[in-house]
Amino acid sequence: MPDFPQASSTAPLTPARQDLTQFNTLGLSAWADAFVTLRSVDQLSALSDLADQYSRLLVLGGGSNMVLPARIESLVTHVAVTGVRLIEARPDAWIIEAGAGESWHGFVTTCVEQGWDGLENLALIPGTVGAAPVQNIGAYGVELADRFQGLTAWNVRQRRLVDMTATDCQFAYRDSIFKHGEPGEWIIVAVRFALPRPWQAVLEYPDLQRYFGLSGGTGAPAISRTHSSSAPTARDIFNAVCDIRRQKLPDPAVIGNAGSFFKNPLVEASVRDALLAQHPGLVSYPQPDGRYKLAAGWLIDQCGWKGKQLGAAGVHDRQALVLVNKGSATAADIMALAAAIQRDVSARYHIQLEPEPVIWQQ
Repeated sequence: MPDFPQASSTAPLTPARQDLTQFNTLGLSAWADAFVTLRSVDQLSALSDLADQYSRLLVLGGGSNMVLPARIESLVTHVAVTGVRLIEARPDAWIIEAGAGESWHGFVTTCVEQGWDGLENLALIPGTVGAAPVQNIGAYGVELADRFQGLTAWNVRQRRLVDMTATDCQFAYRDSIFKHGEPGEWIIVAVRFALPRPWQAVLEYPDLQRYFGLSGGTGAPAISRTHSSSAPTARDIFNAVCDIRRQKLPDPAVIGNAGSFFKNPLVEASVRDALLAQHPGLVSYPQPDGRYKLAAGWLIDQCGWKGKQLGAAGVHDRQALVLVNKGSATAADIMALAAAIQRDVSARYHIQLEPEPVIWQQ
């Protein structure tokens, strides 16, 4: 494994015009007037000097959660600081650090291969390690915040590295401090994870219950598999999550998409009960605070949007929560489709869907 941080680099950061089509998983045609790649923490001071010359800074990782306009006049920084290392093997946890530029799925794969279990439910999520805390990514019963130990970020304007705890990051459902305030205020350069020892499988999510044929799952298995009498291992769960995601979600390399486009709405129990009385098939999940999380994909599907197209943007035919680029979509096309879906869901269910991706505005 490479050491982290990677070899120091003081190479100058010289802005250049850059096609960003390959830097966003929606595959939107976008150009940056001024683009630089950050490869080392040694370049952070130079980046702050450069950022002072621009009104705003757009920080790009894998571009898996972005809707980009055709032209970006702001400074665009692609974070490519890499490396993975074991910091400490504590009796209660493995403490692992990864550079922000590491592929998230690649990092999860490395952890599973090394026996650092605990991230397997988050397999195959596109994007980078540095982007994961921004969104507080989550899937199949686990959120990043559940495995988070800390991170190191550069405050661009104050020109200092800061170690941040979970409290500092203000994690919430698909939210964190990094999604608020001035764009580009922070650049995450490394993230640390506490992976629990002893490890315990997280199998409460219905799709995983069905996959492994557990009593809590209902309906047919999500994927055909060879069942074993032994309890699932972390590798088993990793493989299951990959299977399920590949069945449900399109590969951005094949068709442009940003994953789940809308957050699952959180509503009070009284709102959920009223909706359930009117719509008996309503899909909802109880939350620890007494509220309910509604399945946004179900709401969209019930409004007839699955597989439909508006201009060059469409809704995926297997997962209504995913908006796709049919080949030549622009940010305006994606947002027009999103707005139409929001209107229909609001009119039928009186629920306002909130987009998950960052919508970059000039």
